[in-house]
Amino acid sequence: MKNELRKNYKTKRAQLSAEEIYEKSLAIANKTLELDIWQYSFYHIFLSIEKLQEINTEFLLHILSGKDKNIVISKSDFKTLEMNHFLLTDSTAIKNNEWGIPEPVNGIEIQPEKLDVIFIPLLAFDKTGHRIGYGKGFYDRFLEKCSPQAIKIGLSFFEAEEKNFKTFPTDIKLDFCVTPEKIYRF
Repeated sequence: MKNELRKNYKTKRAQLSAEEIYEKSLAIANKTLELDIWQYSFYHIFLSIEKLQEINTEFLLHILSGKDKNIVISKSDFKTLEMNHFLLTDSTAIKNNEWGIPEPVNGIEIQPEKLDVIFIPLLAFDKTGHRIGYGKGFYDRFLEKCSPQAIKIGLSFFEAEEKNFKTFPTDIKLDFCVTPEKIYRF
């Protein structure tokens, strides 16, 4: 079922025009302003993989920057399937890796337990707060290392799936999911 949903949502995303991605991404960023999450210090965000038509997180980056927050981004290690996290500063060099993922070249490393709010990419999510990603488990391994108090926020172009996903004990639920239309609270 998860593989089928992955395929469906990749197709749905591929059908969005550049203008729709822009408008929906802006709407999602604006919706996040309604959340009670802005009193914290360390915010982890993903940088969009353009070729996969992911949500453009640039608008959210502007909000975080405008609120003078510590912004943390990741670098993926495809051998260990782990991520390392770095503070985004004016001097952070960003380069696309071989999979087209924009990543910091180097910088000040931040430990996962220091993160307060984590924005999470996904393909689909259900009404109980479970998500489906690309299937490599990067975020599940990453979230395991974060503080249980860290606020986990999924970002999605589409609304929740009606049917709940089959889950595993290692799956970590979202606290919120923000779409262009609404905020889901779990």
